[in-house]
Amino acid sequence: MYDPIHITSEIGKLKTVILHRPGAELENLTPEYLTDLLFDDIPFLQDAQNEHDEFANVLRSRGVEVLYLDELVSEAISTHELREKFVDEMLASSKQSERRITKALRQYLLSMSTRDMVRKIMSGVRKDEVALPPEHHRQQLHELVAQSSQSFYLKSAYPFYLDPMPNLYFTRDPAAAIGNGLTINKMHWPARRRESLFMRYIINHHPRFANSNVPVWYDRDKRFSIEGGDELVLSSEVMAIGISERTTAEAIEMMATKLFAGSNFRKVIAMEIPKSHAFMHLDTVFTMIDYDKFTIHPEIRDRGGKMNCYVLEKVDGQKYPKITHETDLEHVLRVALSLPKVNLIECGGGDPIAAAREQWNDGSNTLAIAPGVVVTYDRNYVTNEKLRQSGVEVIEVKGSELGRGRGGPRCMSMPIVREDI
Repeated sequence: MYDPIHITSEIGKLKTVILHRPGAELENLTPEYLTDLLFDDIPFLQDAQNEHDEFANVLRSRGVEVLYLDELVSEAISTHELREKFVDEMLASSKQSERRITKALRQYLLSMSTRDMVRKIMSGVRKDEVALPPEHHRQQLHELVAQSSQSFYLKSAYPFYLDPMPNLYFTRDPAAAIGNGLTINKMHWPARRRESLFMRYIINHHPRFANSNVPVWYDRDKRFSIEGGDELVLSSEVMAIGISERTTAEAIEMMATKLFAGSNFRKVIAMEIPKSHAFMHLDTVFTMIDYDKFTIHPEIRDRGGKMNCYVLEKVDGQKYPKITHETDLEHVLRVALSLPKVNLIECGGGDPIAAAREQWNDGSNTLAIAPGVVVTYDRNYVTNEKLRQSGVEVIEVKGSELGRGRGGPRCMSMPIVREDI
């Protein structure tokens, strides 16, 4: 019997996972605001839901317990007091700062059932949904200045009082299970900042977790950003974390220091990857799929096969980790995992055109559900064939609409329980 959170590898048989089925938030995407909401295109919701249902059913067919984010949150905030506190924190974390609007939003959200309220917060609140009360008091100078200085997002042309959260179906990023604890992440971009608040309420108040004193290795109120797509648990003692567009070196060292002090983990490999939208997280260019097999996008290493890796190691009796700079990824992995050799399987089979195309469509973003068994998008046929040639069982799912959000099967899943390997 495992703890409610138990992750000691990327590849142990997957037992329990948290997903979010795409909802009305995708239909609140419009072309002019795509960049601000971190999307490149607008998925067709009905097909995206069908693809996501197929993904969930594949996991269930392999014995995985599938939990849904909106259901967990709704079950966590079961009392009137928690509902109010949750709404207040969500509104405080939003871009909305005008008191009259915030008051109207609060009243509007709390008038709903808990499930409807959670889904409405996820999908966003349009301006035409909420009737604002008339202003009965004389506005003071500071109020007038605050209103006229509001950001672009709150000016009259902007359609929302509360932004949609279209990235929510990428449940990997707002939190990451590590050992018997987790990180509740400070998201890099404002468009995703509120997402990790869901997991904080689940961990603190859901009956499945609340009585287990789940350790939090890093929390969302910290200064520096870290995201779950950059956090890979390689073994019961070793992690890999990407230094990326969205995860900072400062956050990695802070998290590693607390992790080493409170768990059996002894090593964190910080891998520096290009800071770009295409390579937004480590798991878009590097994932573990078997005891000694990894997918890798060739462009994260230079022509000599080198890349910057910083190995943080626990030193008994010392507060802070020892840090060593390395450039040979294969050597670092062999030593850290006590392996005679590792097999790095290149996305696109090493062909530069296929690699770029399939990495863009999440060819490296595989989800291992057991050692040597992965779920991938069917469209990445070159990479999938290379995986099969390497002895990996590949389970393909459709991702034509889901992939428009720039995330694959690993991005769309938050494992919370795996068997040990």
